[in-house]
Amino acid sequence: MGKIKAYFSGNIVTSNTAEAYSLCKKSSFGEQDEDKIRYSLLESLFLVETNKIEIFSKNQILSKQELLTKFKKIDKKFSLKYPVFKDLRKKGYVVKTALKFGSDFRVYEKGAKPGTKHAKWIVFVDNESEKLTWHEFSAKNRVAHSTRKKLLLAIVDEENSVTYYEVSWVKT
Repeated sequence: MGKIKAYFSGNIVTSNTAEAYSLCKKSSFGEQDEDKIRYSLLESLFLVETNKIEIFSKNQILSKQELLTKFKKIDKKFSLKYPVFKDLRKKGYVVKTALKFGSDFRVYEKGAKPGTKHAKWIVFVDNESEKLTWHEFSAKNRVAHSTRKKLLLAIVDEENSVTYYEVSWVKT
């Protein structure tokens, strides 16, 4: 399969190539949006790093560094979320945005396809130097419980290594 040719316009990355549709169907990268595949910013950078996509703006290929600069301006947490996205995708999980849940990601079991199965986890990403109050922790746990998902806290350290903590309710 050749590299996907995609375009960055406004705040989105899209492609309408056969390769984009194929990768979406096979590996759940991107989401079909009318007549094109729309990629999250995190998916876009990951696909650039793995040499599966070239992203153009005004007929010029954008470098990884140019994309990173643009994406950080759009999403202030991009640098914190990207190591988590990359780690989970490399481990074979399907990772999608989760704005409607008020979290950073929803994550599907290996081999599960969004739309055919429900996500197993909702993920909240934080820096190891940040403090989480009991009130914030409880709110995150309630979101996970009310959506019938497990809570996954992804803590990113200074070297961009990620530690995960899975949280679930226990009936006593």
